[in-house]
Amino acid sequence: MTITQLKYVITVAESNSMNEAAGKLFISQPSLSASIKELESETGIELFRRTNRGITITPDGKEFIGYAMQTVQQYELMEAKYVSKKELKKKFSVSTQHYAFAVNAFAEMVKQFGMDEYEFAIYETRTYDVIEDVRNFKSEIGILYLNDFNRNVLSKIFSENHLEFHSLLNCGIYAYMWKNHPLADEKMVSLEQLNDYPCLAFDQGSNNSFYFAEEVLSTYEYKQLIRANDRATLLNLMVGLNGYTLCSGILCEDLNGPEYCAVKLDSDEVMTVGYLIRKGMNISPLGQKYLEEILKFKDKALR
Repeated sequence: MTITQLKYVITVAESNSMNEAAGKLFISQPSLSASIKELESETGIELFRRTNRGITITPDGKEFIGYAMQTVQQYELMEAKYVSKKELKKKFSVSTQHYAFAVNAFAEMVKQFGMDEYEFAIYETRTYDVIEDVRNFKSEIGILYLNDFNRNVLSKIFSENHLEFHSLLNCGIYAYMWKNHPLADEKMVSLEQLNDYPCLAFDQGSNNSFYFAEEVLSTYEYKQLIRANDRATLLNLMVGLNGYTLCSGILCEDLNGPEYCAVKLDSDEVMTVGYLIRKGMNISPLGQKYLEEILKFKDKALR
């Protein structure tokens, strides 16, 4: 197994065909195919399935490519430092469910480290994609929540994919709405009171299982339910339709403005927000700082 072979595998995975990958690598298609087959023979796993329509990555291939990307990136850092004597920007990326405080923490971390020596990325995305991004090394850290309902199912998925979940914040459940909502001045609201207004939920795409829902109480039969795929749309629907969503109650006025509030839900449910990493992986200084910034919201995580 060589670095060149790993680079070949990554390029094939990013392309639609062997021919396209061979063109990017400036080698012949037969040579590329032979190199990939040699690597598959050495490792004993099938990385790609060949069909008349092209190639697809196997489940084993996805995991292998995640490690390959990490290995190649580390090799390039060493080559830059010790051979070409140039400094490459250190990279840090995080994938998160739709939490304003997770974005706020990211912004604060970037401010402290600056962008001269670092390259940052944040992906505010669906639950399944948070897990996949960490599993495939796209992101060092994933931010999501567990509760009594989804804990066993998601913990099994984490274990099967060699991932670890670590708790950060324990939060009560709140109805998040705009400040002119008819229930905004209540000290506590029930689901029955909320039935007159549309519940807003983040769409989970093809992985739309109750266990992947970003909102707790996902099995409740809501009288009105609207799904959207980004936080800005949900905020607009809160204003336009008096909608609400269920959340941790942690407010970030710096990002969402002062026009929204959180009202305690009449429920004993608790959600545990935490971070996901690959099992046995050391967290980088950037990652540690990011988690420190999230922990600053601990006092705001109301119960």
